[in-house]
Amino acid sequence: MSNSAAAKMVNNWCGITSMLPLLVAPLADSYLDRYTTVLASSSLYFAGLLALTSLALQWPWTSVDKSGFSSSLSWSLHLISLGQAGYNPSLQAFAADQLDDEEELPCTKNDQSSKKKSTFFHWWYFGICCGSLLGVSIMSYIQDTLGWGLGFAIPAIAMIVSIVVFRFGNRFYKHNTDGELIHIKSLGGHIVKAIRAATARLTCGEIAVPDTNKSKVVEIELENAPLCQQDSGSTDKKPENGIVEILKVVLPLLPVWTMLLMFAVIFQQPATFFTKQGMTMTRNIGSNFRIPPAALQSSITISIILLMPLYDTCFIPFIRVLTRNEKGITVMQRMGIGMFLSVIAMIIAAVTERKRLDIARNLGTLTSQFEALPMSIFWLLPQYILLGISDIFTVV
Repeated sequence: MSNSAAAKMVNNWCGITSMLPLLVAPLADSYLDRYTTVLASSSLYFAGLLALTSLALQWPWTSVDKSGFSSSLSWSLHLISLGQAGYNPSLQAFAADQLDDEEELPCTKNDQSSKKKSTFFHWWYFGICCGSLLGVSIMSYIQDTLGWGLGFAIPAIAMIVSIVVFRFGNRFYKHNTDGELIHIKSLGGHIVKAIRAATARLTCGEIAVPDTNKSKVVEIELENAPLCQQDSGSTDKKPENGIVEILKVVLPLLPVWTMLLMFAVIFQQPATFFTKQGMTMTRNIGSNFRIPPAALQSSITISIILLMPLYDTCFIPFIRVLTRNEKGITVMQRMGIGMFLSVIAMIIAAVTERKRLDIARNLGTLTSQFEALPMSIFWLLPQYILLGISDIFTVV
């Protein structure tokens, strides 16, 4: 598989993995509880890892058709995506359900629940960072030196062990039995009705208002019911309050999602182009150890783990004095700073790539994919670290 084809497959897989929870999670919540969803999706996740392991073990010993192998690889990756789509959101929500809100403390119950969940999600993200650090450092070294078969087999074994441990803890879990599940089950219907209501507002916007009532016309906001034709034959004249509330929450998020699109594109570069850059550079430390190109992605996670406490203890108190805002800066300002830093990271990456190409051109190895250039892989560190800092502002 060529480099461009491999990068295309990785980017497509990451995009599908990110989008599938929007489809799978509501369906899973509509027909299954969170505990069952975690078990079912983690089983799909394990099946995908098992398929990848079998493909990696089969490849060196048998003559496999390349097109058939690419198809099998794609199906295995998408099976993992399907498992992640139900596993990640359901497990996080199920874990948050285990928090005990009944303790008597000198604050309201809602305040205590909010503090506990805030602390929980901070530790949750810290755990994700630690797991990512292990994955891109230890596992990348195993895959680079001992082979892809063992590199996929270890996560598969870890996954089946986690499923067994999770299943044995069933009697200790707190299962959500309140009315929240019923509300979630109606989410799909609410979304459909919300789309219909929005369509009605657009189609009814051209209805002429009688001249006698023009003086009484006021601006129609989202809180008001849309104008409807009397002969439309629809009995659903007024949208439900729940539909309006969903629209008021979802619609303002659309510009934010659009704005973050390019940030997501930038954050795909370490897994594809940056790793390919590292493969062509000098990776030796001493005479016996070579850094796996993918291991440099751990610098993003290390930057987050080390610099996130500085954000809370140094940056926020300093900026709070300037802005006179209790939170220091608003969420949108944080995201803007993070996106600006990601742009700076890409500028540094472009300068580094220009230097790498100049060295390769002078040595006549521009078309060689395997000959190491006399340029250290640590030249890539600044762009990785800046991406980690931008992640602190934009995502955390």
